[in-house]
Amino acid sequence: MDPLNPTGARPMGREGAAQSSASAAPVVTPAPPAPAAPSRDVSPLIRELGLTEDHAAEPTALVTPDDLLRVARALRERGFMLMDTVGLDYSTYPERRPKRFAVLHNIYQPRDHRRLFLRVWLDDGEPLASLYPVWRAANYLEREVYDLIGVPFTGHPDLRKVLTPDDLEGHPLRKDFPLGETPTLFRDGRFLDPAAFRAGLTGQTGGLTGYRGELRRGQGDDRTPPVMPEGGPK
Repeated sequence: MDPLNPTGARPMGREGAAQSSASAAPVVTPAPPAPAAPSRDVSPLIRELGLTEDHAAEPTALVTPDDLLRVARALRERGFMLMDTVGLDYSTYPERRPKRFAVLHNIYQPRDHRRLFLRVWLDDGEPLASLYPVWRAANYLEREVYDLIGVPFTGHPDLRKVLTPDDLEGHPLRKDFPLGETPTLFRDGRFLDPAAFRAGLTGQTGGLTGYRGELRRGQGDDRTPPVMPEGGPK
């Protein structure tokens, strides 16, 4: 009992104990730790499938043409889906590659967000099994690679061009495809010569673009940009 405040004293016994218990601070039970996020490392999966991991910026596995369907079916059984398919021409690549062409399949697991690229090396004209029997998404993806790179996909139900006219000869994304271009004229008289512009981009020559971009890199001399001849290009 507080001698200075006798009226504020709490009764003893069960009633007082109940009041003391009610006024005590509630006990806070700590929340259980959040489960760890699933690993996105696909290296164990690559080894499980008996594949070799390729040296690339993204997780990539090397697959032979004869083994592609087996690998695709195994990935589908694990919940993976086909997101994209692209073709690449390495004929002018500075480093040596096993074959001229490569087809890259972008495979994705939506539940744990794992991603894996399947790279298949191909010679010119070498066919590759279609993934349409495994993933229907391969339909237009493979038609685009067939159209722009020229890779034939066996087992595809309707392998036709999808982007270029039927009477266009060749495949536009091949490095040796001839480009029919014309110089681009700007209002102030500067112009871009396509052949020289490409040569400058690839490093074959300094290029003649009408721009002095090399000055921003500390190279070259200040000069007047070329002017389109009177009456247009000759």
